[in-house]
Amino acid sequence: MERSSLRAMKADSVAQLIMTGVPGKKLEPETARLFRRVQPGAYILFGRNIESATQLRRLIDDLRDLSDIEPIITIDQEGGRVSRLRLIGNEPPSAQQLRDKNDIDLIRRHGDITGRLLRLFGFNLDLCPVLDISFDDDSENSLRGRCYGKTVEQVVRNAGAFNEAMREQGIASCGKHFPGYSAATSDAHYQLPRIDRTREELDENELAVFRAFMGRGGSPNRLGAIEVNRPYLKEGIVDSMMICHAWYPCFEPQPTPATVSRRIVTELLRNEFAFDGLIMTDDLDMGAILTGYRLDDTIRLCLKAGNDMMMICHRVPEIETVHRILATLPSGQIERAQQHIDNFKKNLSPPDKFSEVAFRAIDNEIWDLRVAVLGEERAKQTTPQSVQRSPVEMF
Repeated sequence: MERSSLRAMKADSVAQLIMTGVPGKKLEPETARLFRRVQPGAYILFGRNIESATQLRRLIDDLRDLSDIEPIITIDQEGGRVSRLRLIGNEPPSAQQLRDKNDIDLIRRHGDITGRLLRLFGFNLDLCPVLDISFDDDSENSLRGRCYGKTVEQVVRNAGAFNEAMREQGIASCGKHFPGYSAATSDAHYQLPRIDRTREELDENELAVFRAFMGRGGSPNRLGAIEVNRPYLKEGIVDSMMICHAWYPCFEPQPTPATVSRRIVTELLRNEFAFDGLIMTDDLDMGAILTGYRLDDTIRLCLKAGNDMMMICHRVPEIETVHRILATLPSGQIERAQQHIDNFKKNLSPPDKFSEVAFRAIDNEIWDLRVAVLGEERAKQTTPQSVQRSPVEMF
């Protein structure tokens, strides 16, 4: 099917700013009518959407077919417990397991395999790498096992190797969780975490990592006061950035999620760090947002803060309401977001030809990688589906 160019995007295409979840494993008629009517710019899939390899590719093809403009199709496929595709195949090693193995070639291999796996199904964006530093591997803040390092240098080296290898396979990347979720002591899926870090502490640690992935912005060889070896960042960028739901008193004196903070999204990320990629919110259905804001205020404040794309993962019928809200907001803010979405979509790669045989071949590579990282005995011990420390792995 021929899809229109984003260069012809008009005011009635404000729904390009919406990233929506999908209710089930196939498009029911009512959902298909909703998506065809609203025309969201992006879809995010979860475990609830995955039954088999063939079914998943059919679902993604259906989402693309009802879209007038090529949609972003994304997923959280990090490795370890946050690997949606482990429901139909082997579980890749986690960022922490790869970090502990300390073999950069295995991390690159993980990125390469992940890119090819996602292209096979029709995804074009992976919501990773996690760029948070692990200050405490056992912290109950949803980051357990997901961090590539305990220092700035370690995260930049390891996440950079994964990022480069995955992008080489035509899958766009997303750095998260800006401006740094590492010091959170609670889980934003339930409530708004308060992160009591000074700007100086953030500059030397969390923000130093994010600066390394800004491409032409943010001082390519100097990260705060820390020199970082960058041979693993050939292009040195992530294609998009996800803003987290946490309160940083050093930026906002009153309890304010970073997601709705213009000081963080526009003044820090867009202006000071000169990031010119796509900026998206984290899921606006998380407790940190739901407990403090009505939907209309959430959308208005997120757009005003400088976000380009609003993520609604679970209240799918509400995307029609979000569409109506967006249509009432300042045209300058809408056009700014549309331009960033346009620039992002110009670089999307089409899916590879699907076959069950191709999927099984890549899945075997994932198993071989698990064995190489963990050894055969530990490789057999995948993350139990019954052990869920955070909603990040529940859907």
